[in-house]
Amino acid sequence: MNSVVALVGRALMCAIFIESGLGKLLSPAATIGYMSSLNLPVPTAAYIVAVIVEFGGGIAILLGFQIRIVATILAVFCIATALIAHNDMASRAQEIQFMKNLCMAGGFLQLLAWGGGRYTVTKN
Repeated sequence: MNSVVALVGRALMCAIFIESGLGKLLSPAATIGYMSSLNLPVPTAAYIVAVIVEFGGGIAILLGFQIRIVATILAVFCIATALIAHNDMASRAQEIQFMKNLCMAGGFLQLLAWGGGRYTVTKN
């Protein structure tokens, strides 16, 4: 039963990343424009990294491919995104987004520590 729960947990964790990465992939101009508004030094490169990390990382977590490596990357990505894009603590919505990103980073650190369970394409 724990293996099924681990698989469902991974699916729930990665859903937001797959959806967000796909959204970025389908609307590059809007995403690059948003990244420019955050004063990122190379918004196009940030866009490419975000698509790879979110969509590729989400699919990898779902399949259980290199769980610990991908979980580490996604944990760092979540913390960086919180600090860069959700740092306006005067806004309650941004504060919630900041905390959501930290929560997701914590979930990925759990995957780093314990692996992805039995149903993975690569060994934990």
